[in-house]
Amino acid sequence: MKYSTLHYQVKDSILTLTLSRPDQLNAFTIQMGHELIDAFSRASDDDDVGAVVVTGAGKAFCAGMDLSIVGNVFGLNEDLNPTLKDMRERSSDKEIEEGVRDLGGRVVLAMYDCKKPIIGAINGAAVGIGATMTCAMDIRLASEKAKVGFVFNKIGITPEACSSWFLPRLVGVSKSLEWCFSGEMIDADTALKSGLISYKVDPSDLMEKTLSIARKIIFIFYLKLLEKVGAGRAGYVGVVMPVLALLISTVFELSLIHI
Repeated sequence: MKYSTLHYQVKDSILTLTLSRPDQLNAFTIQMGHELIDAFSRASDDDDVGAVVVTGAGKAFCAGMDLSIVGNVFGLNEDLNPTLKDMRERSSDKEIEEGVRDLGGRVVLAMYDCKKPIIGAINGAAVGIGATMTCAMDIRLASEKAKVGFVFNKIGITPEACSSWFLPRLVGVSKSLEWCFSGEMIDADTALKSGLISYKVDPSDLMEKTLSIARKIIFIFYLKLLEKVGAGRAGYVGVVMPVLALLISTVFELSLIHI
């Protein structure tokens, strides 16, 4: 699939997946949803990808669903009237999958199924689906200027993208309900104290800190793989060289920043 709303770049075994609609604050669209599903599925099966970093272009991470689009914003088929039996037994049928199921939920399930660790670099506002999609990531970091909002109650809809399952497991039931009932914007300090994010980082250091975590994860993986395959010619080319490259970059990085 050719991407029009994302940048997909692999370097040193790290896929940097950038939401790329900066003029619209990376607002989510049906097209972006399909591209994200494809990207996470592609990364999952790509041996050249050891970890995935997700961030946003410009000053926002993702401002939520793009409600400025004319017509059927969510792309659902309002003529369908599915039963619970339909949802249990026909959820993978194209009619149900595309016309009834929550696209944000399908994105999050693609993330959940991805075999590679996913790290979120929340560089700015993350609202609605921009907030809920981060809950399925394995590790989340945020810029000191970032704000997160589960704002669904303000427009009379329920939280989507499986967030009612993920969010309580990150911050607890009580805090999840408070955030969803109030729809308030959460600053980076609150997100850190509540356990939603692991690190609050200066905006200029956010990507480097995130990439450093990805490098460490991949480095450990390669070391364990090296123990399994040995250091024959194939192991040297396929495993030892990547390990050496990561080791050199990690040592260089440690000389420049504190981890």
